[in-house]
Amino acid sequence: MSTETLEFQAEARQLLQLMVHSIYSNKDIFLRELISNASDALDKRRLAGLTDDALRADDLHIEIEADAEARTLTVRDNGIGMSREDVVGLIGTIARSGTAETLRRLKENKNNGNNGNDGNKEQKENAASAELIGQFGVGFYSVFMVADKVGLVTRKAGTEQGVRWESDGDGTYTIETVEDAPEGTSVTVHLRPADEEDALYDYADDRKIREIVKRYSDFISFPIRMGDETLNSMKALWARPRSEVNDEEYREFYRHISHDWTDPLDVIQMRAEGTFEYEALLFIPSRAPHDLFQRDARHGVQLYVKRVFIMDDTRELLPDHLRFVKGVVDAADLSLNISREILQQDRHIQLIRRRLAKKVLSTVKDLMKNDAEKYRTFWREFGPAVKEGLLDRSEDHKAILDIASFGSTAGEEPTSLADYVSRMKDGQDKIYFMTGESRAQVENSPHLEAFRAKEYEVLLLTDPVDEIWVEGVAEYEGKEFQSVTRGAVDLPADEELSEEESGSYAPLLGWLKETLDDVKDVRLTTRLTSSPACLVSDAEGLTPTLEKMYKAMGQEVPAVKRILELNPEHPLVTGLRTAHEQRADAPELTETAELLYGTALLAEGGDLADPARFAKLLADRLARTV
Repeated sequence: MSTETLEFQAEARQLLQLMVHSIYSNKDIFLRELISNASDALDKRRLAGLTDDALRADDLHIEIEADAEARTLTVRDNGIGMSREDVVGLIGTIARSGTAETLRRLKENKNNGNNGNDGNKEQKENAASAELIGQFGVGFYSVFMVADKVGLVTRKAGTEQGVRWESDGDGTYTIETVEDAPEGTSVTVHLRPADEEDALYDYADDRKIREIVKRYSDFISFPIRMGDETLNSMKALWARPRSEVNDEEYREFYRHISHDWTDPLDVIQMRAEGTFEYEALLFIPSRAPHDLFQRDARHGVQLYVKRVFIMDDTRELLPDHLRFVKGVVDAADLSLNISREILQQDRHIQLIRRRLAKKVLSTVKDLMKNDAEKYRTFWREFGPAVKEGLLDRSEDHKAILDIASFGSTAGEEPTSLADYVSRMKDGQDKIYFMTGESRAQVENSPHLEAFRAKEYEVLLLTDPVDEIWVEGVAEYEGKEFQSVTRGAVDLPADEELSEEESGSYAPLLGWLKETLDDVKDVRLTTRLTSSPACLVSDAEGLTPTLEKMYKAMGQEVPAVKRILELNPEHPLVTGLRTAHEQRADAPELTETAELLYGTALLAEGGDLADPARFAKLLADRLARTV
């Protein structure tokens, strides 16, 4: 048959022009697309050979050949090949629905990408190009980003005649029948001159080819050869049964994807089969990365589709509180869209996300039960990040609380919530806790005095995130969380104050409330045993630490007045009551009230509004006692 010159179908011409004008800043993906198409062709031939001996082939492989002088790059395979009708249907037209929508999104992505930061732009472009994987007639067009002309020679396995196709990307192509074509497909790219300013590299350079194959196609299951060298490892460990992979292979792969030269703490392998298939190989690191709590920290999961690399730093595959997990997710068939927001809403992505998170947390729970040392390492390194998952309405709340551990007044070692609940006193219906900046500060707080005296265990929460999550998590195993520094705490008193005794303090309490502008109320308490006073917040009020955190973040916080609680058994308080009864107008009583409030504030690690005045009052009072 003689050579025919044909026009591309209209929408194909539009897509072709978008490719020519660099819809993607990363032009390397053209080679990924050619290799992906070749891999699909080899896979189809392998499957066809299972039922038809005539289509069976030995040594299925992909071959890359670069000619620096001729400025050509050829990618060939001995796969299923194409007939003339296949070539016209797959390349000349786009026989699939939604092409116009794809074009619209590609254009939007280009425009939006030009306005965004480079990292976000690359993420969007990678997500966009992922939609092309396995779609020969679409992904093939990416080659025109780097080509002056493209030639293709192919012969469908089991047929006699081959086809030659050529185009220079001007909207037309030629097609002719050839008699001597080998089975499979060979694509020859006539490369444009390198232009690094336009991110157009020298794709006839062996080093560049190796770099692209290593990044995008290392785990393709067929060998990719250049001369006598095989460029890809083909070691998709996630696709092999765990019994066939040794620990050193896992460690080597972890180092490869994480650039962390310490051994991982644990390995997680998953396989989902059925209507939606994917495989995952995840690693829990043994140490936190330096950027764990930075806003632009990279996430550690890479996304593959049919063993072809799509993107790293894939934030949609695991929730933020598990961002430190490294690994790979390989989906058999995943329809990724241009927009990262649409990607987040993809039901398959959401399904993977939920299952991966559940598996990671259950793995940590197993460590908690069976390997205490590994668990302690995990919680020390990643506990504060994991607890961030308690800040939203994640379905992981229960699983996170199950694996969490906290400091406790019961001993030096952290305790789980389950163990705390098992030690609760008869009749105790609340989990008591106190937040603060350090264990030493919290342990020395007067708020703990009665709890220690009556041997009630209190959790010591000293991570900044603890101040926030306790606001939204109401209970664990039916036991409410109760701060020992907020609201009234009902502990059984050894001796309850009689109404008459309590009433005798009423004048003093009223006077202190009027005298001290910084307090909301003054009342007696049973939570103190050795200190004269302490400050507590309303049950719904902000704690001082939380108030500081909001202010540090630049948020405006209204002035918060707190409640001054007095120990009616302390000599200072009883003496102040007597002095107030005898000489209520004495100016030194006002000074004593200020000192009482100031010492309560300092005892909890607070900041005095006027340290100089407090120091002077204290010095004057001490001078009178010498």
